[in-house]
Amino acid sequence: MTTTDGDTASVSIQDMSKISGLSEATLRYYEKIGLIGPVPRDESSGHRRYGGHAVERIEALGCLRATGMSVQDMRDYLRFLDGGGDNATRMRELFEHNVSRIQEEIERMHVRLRYLELKARLWSARERGDAEGENRIVPEVARAREGLR
Repeated sequence: MTTTDGDTASVSIQDMSKISGLSEATLRYYEKIGLIGPVPRDESSGHRRYGGHAVERIEALGCLRATGMSVQDMRDYLRFLDGGGDNATRMRELFEHNVSRIQEEIERMHVRLRYLELKARLWSARERGDAEGENRIVPEVARAREGLR
């Protein structure tokens, strides 16, 4: 729930978790390691209250984390974002690096998928008693298995 304290809206850790997709433990960890700055506390309850700027940054971090971006890359992102000047090249390189990382993950997933599809075909042939079909698939399974290593 958002409350207003003067001109500054603030959000509880529970709501920040819902908004960002990051768990409360992750929010506390990111604060502890300095990924997000110190979070002000409500004077009466001592609970964390995230202001508008923090909400925007944490939402961005939630998106970056969802892509599998490393904490170090998130640090770099925030540093480049805050750096002023022309950090466009650094940002482009950061995101291109992560595009490459995800492309490699997708390629590995395709290899895994192919292996599983072949194993399903192999067992389907066995289920039908199709020894000839099974013999045709076995070498493909072996090649696919090599790709998993």
